[in-house]
Amino acid sequence: MTSSKPLTAFGPDFTFAYDDWLAHPAGLGTVPGDSHGAQVAIIGAGAAGVIAAYELMKLGLRPVIYEASRFGGRLRSEVFDGTQDVIAEMGGMRFPISSASFYHYLNLMGLQTKPFPNPLTKAAGSTVIDLEGETLFARDLNDLPDMYREIAAAYSDALEQGAGFGALQAAIRNKDAAQVKALWDPIVEAWDERTFYDFVTSSQAFQNLSFRHREVFGQVGFGTGGWDSDFPNSMLEILRVNLLGFDDDQRYVVGGVESVLRRLWTATPPCAHWPEGTSLASLHGGATRSRVTHISRAASDTSFTVRDQWDNEVAYEAVLATCQSHLLTTAIDVEEDLFAQPLWMALDRTRYMQAAKTFVMVDRPFWNDIDPATGRPLLSMTLTDRITRGTYFFDNGPDAPGVICLSYSWMTDALKLLPLSDEKRVDLALNALEKIYPGVDIASHIRGVPKCISWEADENFLGAFKGALPGHYRYNRRVYGHFMQADQPAAHRGMFLAGDSVSWTPAWVEGAVQTALNAVWGIMTHFGGASNAVNPGPGDVYQDQGPVALSQ
Repeated sequence: MTSSKPLTAFGPDFTFAYDDWLAHPAGLGTVPGDSHGAQVAIIGAGAAGVIAAYELMKLGLRPVIYEASRFGGRLRSEVFDGTQDVIAEMGGMRFPISSASFYHYLNLMGLQTKPFPNPLTKAAGSTVIDLEGETLFARDLNDLPDMYREIAAAYSDALEQGAGFGALQAAIRNKDAAQVKALWDPIVEAWDERTFYDFVTSSQAFQNLSFRHREVFGQVGFGTGGWDSDFPNSMLEILRVNLLGFDDDQRYVVGGVESVLRRLWTATPPCAHWPEGTSLASLHGGATRSRVTHISRAASDTSFTVRDQWDNEVAYEAVLATCQSHLLTTAIDVEEDLFAQPLWMALDRTRYMQAAKTFVMVDRPFWNDIDPATGRPLLSMTLTDRITRGTYFFDNGPDAPGVICLSYSWMTDALKLLPLSDEKRVDLALNALEKIYPGVDIASHIRGVPKCISWEADENFLGAFKGALPGHYRYNRRVYGHFMQADQPAAHRGMFLAGDSVSWTPAWVEGAVQTALNAVWGIMTHFGGASNAVNPGPGDVYQDQGPVALSQ
């Protein structure tokens, strides 16, 4: 079954078309006039926090954003010193076009994108794969040995044989909620405790191949960056990435993805209650509040007390926490009775992936120079089993400084770098690349200081993004569905969750956006509001289209 409709992140767990809800002329909904101006605390100025704040402002509520460190969360675009627009994307850097809700805001803010230079793509120009000392040059998959095409075919066959991939993806394209649920829910029932590695090794397609095929598959990746560091993860999580096209047609944001949130911060959309020209920035007096240290139920039992690091306390009628879930038990003193104990269990069981990046700025895109001995570019997008793992090149024009992501690694490979200085990380990367490209003097082109990050070392993150293990589906369902609060005890209403820790598709900004929109609906209804009947919101259809409940 095929479909000509564009693929979007429709489900598969909750089959709700967020992009259609956003685009509908009726808007997301309304809150009663007596709630206009009511304050809502939002913990975290990342994608989920800023987008939720933007939509709540439009409804006439007063979002108050608290940020512990840096605006942008994991959409962190750092400008190299001495430049205005030479960017290192420290967090999210590639954005699949199927992320329709995220692109709604990106397009609304007038930003441009370009194809991301992933391996074997036209945007990369050329790719080098270096495994066990053997170096292969390719411009597309056909330039590689037969083994690589056999691996690609085997994975495609395994998905089709094991999950009926074609029919399920066609149902997602068609936004056929009933069909998606009919095909997806049985897979959840059968695969909840299945790892990615088990799926690969037990599939008939890979059993017909050698261990070497599986080994290369783990080193080079199942898509545009998923290596064997994902092998222990839940196969449901990997299958979602494939089904929703997150590993295809990826783009990067010109000027840095953080610009999306910066522009939302200063944007002046039409709002209920607020006068023309109101922005998030103006509501905040130009700056977010400081780090939150304490959240509790206020004496009135109908509001919350939020305290920041300077002991300033403010009462709010609702709170939205978009930070990584582990911060709710480590960095923030959260009154235990605000959540039911099963929800605390789910939050504490959230497992994060480690990730490290090393960037340098160079004088120009010298990697495009042609080596007269080989007739090939001096350097190519590189996948390797060496410590760099993935090396990417960003061309800002022939006369402008370029950027090299010398190394992008996950899990154990990222932990190898954790205690090292930025300079040592660069040295290790250059030494590894020298073995792949002997005689190419990368260091002579480096300008300024490197930009490096290990997300697990940042006290405000404790990891890069969620990576669900087998058996985590029930936990994910608890936190994802927490925005549906009508049937919860009064003591557990009014505090909401959103962000990567809540999403079914961690590491992809679309998941953060969708959970933010869930929270917007939840907060809207918490204040007695509702979606327009002609444009029902996520909570209006959750009972019928929400994630399947597994037995306890």
